[in-house]
Amino acid sequence: MRWKKLGRLYVPQPVHPKLVSHAANPLAIFLEGDLYRVFFDGRDIHNRSSVGFVDLDILKCKVTYIHNEPVFGYGPENSFYSHGVSIGNMYEVGDERYILFMGWQIPEGRHWQGGIGRLRLKDDGSIELDRDRPFMGLDGTDQVSLSYPWVIRDRGQYRMWYGSTVTWDTGDGEMLSVINHATSVDGHEWNRQGLAVPYELGVAQVFSRPTVVADPGGYHMWFSYRSGKPGQKYKIGYAHSLSGEKWELRLNDAGIDTSLSGWDSEMIEYPFVFDHKGQRYMLYNGDGYGRTGFGLAVMES
Repeated sequence: MRWKKLGRLYVPQPVHPKLVSHAANPLAIFLEGDLYRVFFDGRDIHNRSSVGFVDLDILKCKVTYIHNEPVFGYGPENSFYSHGVSIGNMYEVGDERYILFMGWQIPEGRHWQGGIGRLRLKDDGSIELDRDRPFMGLDGTDQVSLSYPWVIRDRGQYRMWYGSTVTWDTGDGEMLSVINHATSVDGHEWNRQGLAVPYELGVAQVFSRPTVVADPGGYHMWFSYRSGKPGQKYKIGYAHSLSGEKWELRLNDAGIDTSLSGWDSEMIEYPFVFDHKGQRYMLYNGDGYGRTGFGLAVMES
């Protein structure tokens, strides 16, 4: 498989004190025709992230509307999302639409920590917090930190893939953060299954923001990853599974890489893959963890 880059769609603009820079973790939600609403994480001057959005025409590769204030912001001091919100994807349970997110917390004098929270997307397009405590917190399976959840409805159940930090330092100065798997019958209560995607120290040991689609060819996952080698920045990798449970790491089959020059020449990360009118698209970020905005690519036949 190979992705054809269609260009950068949105360059972050300082539209609000909570949305001064960055447009990370793009999440596309269908509106009508070829129009999508793309939520993203913008930052304030203290690097605390909140959720903004733009509307875009996916075929014209054109932004049609820029919202000038956040639709959901980081939380109060001592909350599990006091220092930022990083969104995953949207899934439906009955008539409700939910967006899971990674909540950032940086306790004074301690390492930052992530927990998974849940937002409710209302019919009028507004977003509200579903509960003021983590939707998924630390436990015996995930003991250090959680990140970047992705949920799909599949074969009568819900499946979630999410980031789980094993250790902050594997001895090379780099963390080990893997992708775990959980299942649910009702979309509310989850059974954690442990490691989903294999990792390899020094090759792929820091995983972030999985995006999963299922088709007759199996289950396809793209994600951000780092090798753990000094100075290496995020790239986009790929894994494949026939069942959605046991995955094969195929880093060289991602089909997309950094450009020779421009806004995504140093780093490429935070993929969001979706299908529209028989085509498969990917929204993704470039340099600086979303500082340079997000772009679009289409999968070539």
